[in-house]
Amino acid sequence: MIKKLFFLLLISTVMIKADAQQTPPSAQTVLSETFSKAKAEKKNVFIIFHASWCGWCRKMDASMNDTTCRKFFQDNYVIEHLTVFESQDKKHLENPGAEALMLKHSGGKTGIPFWIIYDPAGNVLATALTPEGNNTGCPASESEVSYFISALKKSAPLDEAMGKAIYERFRRNEIRRRAQ
Repeated sequence: MIKKLFFLLLISTVMIKADAQQTPPSAQTVLSETFSKAKAEKKNVFIIFHASWCGWCRKMDASMNDTTCRKFFQDNYVIEHLTVFESQDKKHLENPGAEALMLKHSGGKTGIPFWIIYDPAGNVLATALTPEGNNTGCPASESEVSYFISALKKSAPLDEAMGKAIYERFRRNEIRRRAQ
């Protein structure tokens, strides 16, 4: 009886570990499902490339989910994350093909977060790259946030009041950066 119990416990542990180590869905699978959802909901797609260790990635999520602007993002975008650039011990968290997708859009050497906004058909409406080739990432400086607002205007109806709220929320990221 004890041997059977030990055996069942051992099998359960192995299965849980194997499940925890499972490869995440490929970038193509994530995009396909996200575009389908966006078409059904009549929204655009907002893809954020991130990693578990990235503080600016967490700031991007916190800013987009802030009560001052969350409704705008929820109403206009299907938001999805693709994991890239994980530390060696967490490589299993990366979405296969995500780094190649980021490279395709010139984001591979610019750091994270990196974002792309698509229409539901898969056409790129905007990326985190400014015309000068700088990654706005999680926008914080005046120029980064202004660029971000212009990208949002290309992809969703953005009135002056919401544009101001988003601008002020993202600018707080730079103010906090200076205070640290």
